[in-house]
Amino acid sequence: MVEIRGELVWFITGTSSGLGRALVYAALKRGDCVIATARSLETIEDFPKTDKIRLMQLDVTEGFARIQAKLNRAISFFGRVDVVVNNAGAGVPSILEEGGSDLLRKQFDVNLFGLVDVTNAALPHMRLRRSGTVVLIGSRSSWAQLPSAGLYASSKAAVRVLGEGLNEELSPFGIRTLIVEPGLFRTNFLDDPVYTGNPIPDYNAMREEIAKRRRGAQGHMNGDPAKAMELLVDVVRGEGKAKGKAWPLYLPLGWATDDAIQAKTKTILGVLDEWRDIIRDLDYDKEM
Repeated sequence: MVEIRGELVWFITGTSSGLGRALVYAALKRGDCVIATARSLETIEDFPKTDKIRLMQLDVTEGFARIQAKLNRAISFFGRVDVVVNNAGAGVPSILEEGGSDLLRKQFDVNLFGLVDVTNAALPHMRLRRSGTVVLIGSRSSWAQLPSAGLYASSKAAVRVLGEGLNEELSPFGIRTLIVEPGLFRTNFLDDPVYTGNPIPDYNAMREEIAKRRRGAQGHMNGDPAKAMELLVDVVRGEGKAKGKAWPLYLPLGWATDDAIQAKTKTILGVLDEWRDIIRDLDYDKEM
């Protein structure tokens, strides 16, 4: 991995709380410049007063044309954008049958379609300069789920696959892609209540157990967002804990993500081992 010397310019969505907020501080700590965005400017006005940071109102669901105009204006702040971090996200816990496609679309609007619009707004500038880094924030939930996580997790699984496709398309232009998948970090992610807009009696016990589990875990996650985002900056800059390592494409964060990926891959490999002879023997029969 190449170590980057000098300052980078970061454009980060969803910086009002959690990992996005921690990333702003981590980047500033390295002497980099940051364009911090949030749906409401009031939620980020407490960031340090320094010429290294600019604040911008941005709702990633407001449509490509408006996002592109704001990204272009953001570039004028420091003359370029080196790193785009798609951190803005929505995660409403819901039983699939109760939330349905309407709630699924709302989460995809933020977690996937908004991510695409922000990324596509930045890519012309990165292609022109033949450099840049696109960071996509996925989730451990796409590897291991519990009831009520299916809608959110499916959008984050889509982020991973999209990132893999982006990597294939952007590498020839010198643009790097990083798929970040955090696990159990102490953020406000569990603050959202379980969806109850369409209660189905058969799920009452399950829904109540989900709410109880989330309340019990709230504020007790072991993962430190600051440490996670310090590592992310290390990886992007090719320094610190990432120095000398190859560009990873995937960046799982935390023991929970590690465990989830290990378990999922073990399950899939087990299926392949048991069924290999059968699933590989499906070609047309060879003519004699």
